[in-house]
Amino acid sequence: MTVGIDIGARSGGQRAVFDLEELLATRLLVQGNSGSGKSHLLRRLLEQSAPWVQQCVIDPEGDFVTLADAFGHVVIDAASVERELTAIAERVRRHRVSVIFNLEGLDVDRQMRAAAAFLNGLFDADRDNWYPALVVVDEAQLFAPAASSEAEEESRRQSLGAMTNLMCRGRKRGLAGVIATQRLAKLAKNVAAEASNFLMGRTFLDIDMSRAADLLGMERRQAETFRNLDRGQFVALGPAIGRKPERVAIGPVKTEARGGGPKLTPLPEAGEDAAGLIFSRGADEIRPRPAPATASVADVLAQLSQPRVDADAPPPPADLFAGAEREAKIATIMAEMMAEPEAGFQPVSLLYQDFLVRCRIARLPGEAPDLPRFRRELALAKAGLDQGSVESSDWDQATLVAASLPEDVRGVFLLIAQAAHGKHPCPSDAEIARAYGTRSTGRARRLLTYMEERGFLSCAADLRGNRIVMLPDLGWQTAPGPAEAPAAVG
Repeated sequence: MTVGIDIGARSGGQRAVFDLEELLATRLLVQGNSGSGKSHLLRRLLEQSAPWVQQCVIDPEGDFVTLADAFGHVVIDAASVERELTAIAERVRRHRVSVIFNLEGLDVDRQMRAAAAFLNGLFDADRDNWYPALVVVDEAQLFAPAASSEAEEESRRQSLGAMTNLMCRGRKRGLAGVIATQRLAKLAKNVAAEASNFLMGRTFLDIDMSRAADLLGMERRQAETFRNLDRGQFVALGPAIGRKPERVAIGPVKTEARGGGPKLTPLPEAGEDAAGLIFSRGADEIRPRPAPATASVADVLAQLSQPRVDADAPPPPADLFAGAEREAKIATIMAEMMAEPEAGFQPVSLLYQDFLVRCRIARLPGEAPDLPRFRRELALAKAGLDQGSVESSDWDQATLVAASLPEDVRGVFLLIAQAAHGKHPCPSDAEIARAYGTRSTGRARRLLTYMEERGFLSCAADLRGNRIVMLPDLGWQTAPGPAEAPAAVG
């Protein structure tokens, strides 16, 4: 069944219609300066497609929450459920609920972390829940910046990784990215390049006009077109809408943003004591103290599990071994989880929930590690690394090299590094796949190719066809090992 989404009118008067199934397969990039009509376009697209497909909107300014009343979207306030975002995202996919993920009220750093957690939860959903879904990200340059931003580097890296997964690998999981940005030059190129459909609105900077023209296959002299577009007009191109660039005027919408656009209103008449109005506190400015925020169930359980502290009791002596004991407990919990045969193949979101429960049962002192720390520990645990058998100085160097790789790849690199350091046979495709958390040996081979293309390792074969892996940065090399050997069970 072909579903057409009417987004407006073409320059010739014909209706501009998106093929929804093609859009789900090929993704969409929207670009335009502030005031060009990007939010209006996204709202039109969401309203028209709401009856046909699940929608997840990453909304940094709270502009789209008004869709909830008209179309039944559930509004998720990121500020109140930050600890539960991954689990909530998994439930969103399982129950196929359309949601508005409202990031309003968070600073940029927390917005990036929250968006990363939510997108990763959508991405890591179980295969049985890979239903089609439009994932709309407004102000995408905030979450996939082309260069360092005002946020912390760790937040930027997490957010960029989640956006890259959405646009590069989300299609097979049913996730169709629709990203909108004010500045193409500020958006990471590897994120923008994965879109095959484009709607380019009004922009004035030469670098943005030039890049928009390149994406649409237009000549540089035609880039001036984007400067002359009216509000609500876009140049459209892509397999879901048309095979040649054509101007499109976006149609009307049924709902409006809460704030709306700026409108001129008459100024109040100036009183005699205008200065007093500014420098004196009015009676209406004395506001009651706001009520405390409602704690979530997880917060209440966490508070109840904490030991009771007597305010009059003297502070306990510092325990020099508390940190070591805590790390040992974390390592034990991870080892127990990975001992289960299917644990390495479960979604990260489910594993993290299991990890939190085990931490409470083990009475882990302090707060449990957050999701980024858990991902790092999980990658090492999947690889089954025995760090005690490697000299610390050598292993520190290997860990430093691995830090340049994505978190889910580091464990595989260190698995190979451990084999190379001990002159052991190169791990087989099945062992590499197991360390990566998949049963696909083809994905394991692609993972080796990925690291080889980036200079982290070099693969060769001996006369018998056994694989040898060399690590240039470390000067180590594995012994020959058969690539087709099965993974060790244990």
